[in-house]
Amino acid sequence: MIKRFLKKNLSPKTFEKVRRSVFPILNSVNNIRSIGLSDDLDKLGEIYESDKTGRHFYTQHYQLHFNRFRNSEIKLLEIGVGGYENPKLGGNSLRMWKKYFPLGKIYSIDIYDKSSLQENRIKIFKGSQVDKDFLESVTQETGGLDIIIDDGSHINEHVIETFRLLFPKLNEGGIYVVEDTQTSYWPYYYGGDSYNFEKPDTIMNYFKKLTDCLNYKEFRNPSYQPTYYDMNIISIHFYHNLIFIYKGKNEEESSSIKTE
Repeated sequence: MIKRFLKKNLSPKTFEKVRRSVFPILNSVNNIRSIGLSDDLDKLGEIYESDKTGRHFYTQHYQLHFNRFRNSEIKLLEIGVGGYENPKLGGNSLRMWKKYFPLGKIYSIDIYDKSSLQENRIKIFKGSQVDKDFLESVTQETGGLDIIIDDGSHINEHVIETFRLLFPKLNEGGIYVVEDTQTSYWPYYYGGDSYNFEKPDTIMNYFKKLTDCLNYKEFRNPSYQPTYYDMNIISIHFYHNLIFIYKGKNEEESSSIKTE
């Protein structure tokens, strides 16, 4: 809140001077304010000024799905740091995750250099979310990931390609999250469509299609060969502008009743 007020009312040069002198103090104050609230993502989102609460309504769903990881030594990768091209702005959600997962390691990638926002247990890599070689180098360094959150470009093509590249890097039992799926309906820059709801290359339609993976053992096609997603997705949860994909061994046998 304070940061937004200052940015709106000060010149860029003055804001940068204030940021350098005041923001480290504000971060310390936020850490104090969050004492006793580390298990409440709604409150943490407000304290660290993450847009996952307030502007969006995501933290209530994150609380539900991530609670079981809270006191584990997890590795979380978030795509997108925030703050656009300004190297000194962003990282609000990363600090929120750091507080919520006290034993976790928090990683992030961004198209802009955000290395100045790194701190203990937060590491940031510079590169594109659709650069296969870059993502490979990142995951080589991080090792297997327990949580991946795509809060990057929100361009439909990018979101789908990033999922294809990173879902295999997610540990079994992990969760992959896609934010801001409203761009499925936004044309031009984002590549969505509000008229043709059958367009196959939107985020929503891509992940709706994957729901068939859950039931692949019910298919009555003897020549069908299960895909990687068939065998490794165990549930998909859709919310307003938000999707959770659970990874695990999808081994439940068909429940069909055999007839004579």
